[in-house]
Amino acid sequence: MKFTPGPTAVPPAVREAMAEEQPNPDVDPAFAERYEALCEDLADVYDTDHDVVVPGGEGILGLEAAIASLVAPGDRVLCISNGLYGDGFADFVESSDGEAELVSAPYDDPLDLEAIEAALEDAATDGEPFELATMVHCETPTGTLNDLDPVLDLLEEYDVPSVVDAVSSLGGTPVPTDRIDVCLGASQKCFSAPPGLTTAAISDRAWERMEERDPSSLYTNFLPWRDVSDGFPYTHLSANVAALETAVEMILEEGLESVYRRHEEAAERCRERGAELGLEVYPDVERSSPTVTAFRLPGEAVEIQQRVAEEEDVVLATGLGDLENDILRFGHMGYNAEVEKVDRAMDALEAVLE
Repeated sequence: MKFTPGPTAVPPAVREAMAEEQPNPDVDPAFAERYEALCEDLADVYDTDHDVVVPGGEGILGLEAAIASLVAPGDRVLCISNGLYGDGFADFVESSDGEAELVSAPYDDPLDLEAIEAALEDAATDGEPFELATMVHCETPTGTLNDLDPVLDLLEEYDVPSVVDAVSSLGGTPVPTDRIDVCLGASQKCFSAPPGLTTAAISDRAWERMEERDPSSLYTNFLPWRDVSDGFPYTHLSANVAALETAVEMILEEGLESVYRRHEEAAERCRERGAELGLEVYPDVERSSPTVTAFRLPGEAVEIQQRVAEEEDVVLATGLGDLENDILRFGHMGYNAEVEKVDRAMDALEAVLE
């Protein structure tokens, strides 16, 4: 049993869609129709009027492409963080020759609103305002769900466009997409489709800025996806698109409110079982995501993960970076956001801990 926070387990209907004979994405109108329908359905999941595009490439493509598309050399970018992926946005900014200013809180703390406001005010006072701000909705490595609205309030006050990594929250919990200029998702998390596709909801303001900057890259560039009526920038991943189409249809058939409630119930069960085992949630229950739970197991996570896999045939994930051996993560997202599956995974952990 795979119970990781992405790539997630893939339901049979999605696997079957991927295994079907696919239309040629370069010449067959049927593929273009499928892609257009997928983008429309994704807009419903995003709950947005923004344009939605689906480039071929794993979710990290979206993070890098957002920066490469919007950041010109010398642009100042405010990178807001309390986790590994939030910090990582600064690396993408620097690779595009932008100037990243990282406002990073401890990984078990909320986003630092005072420091964010101070950075925005200082930049405005100095006459060198930020061209862009980046942040993460759900920090998958720690299971932290950030409250974005107070930060978005500040960005609107200072007229700074936003890029948000919602890869491991989109489709599992509401995302304030219409307040975000580029909101990023991916196929392999709450959608429970195979890895290989990035999703992005892009505002008119973001498109205009991309046009002004005229990015030079083809692959890490959203602009060629704005209008694909004359063809795609490169050969699309037809089987992946078929799989994601089916996965998104399943979400919409269930209904978003039902999907969100299912994720909440799975998360609550996971944390109840953890409390019974004496485990502490990282960062805390109130700020943990409905899509992933991280338990603190200082110095033991790797060994326990390996034993659960070998002895109980359940695959979990450890933390990343400095927290690799201190956190054990359960991915109750998408297809695995069910109380019965949570119990199976927690039974496996309990057997090992005993």
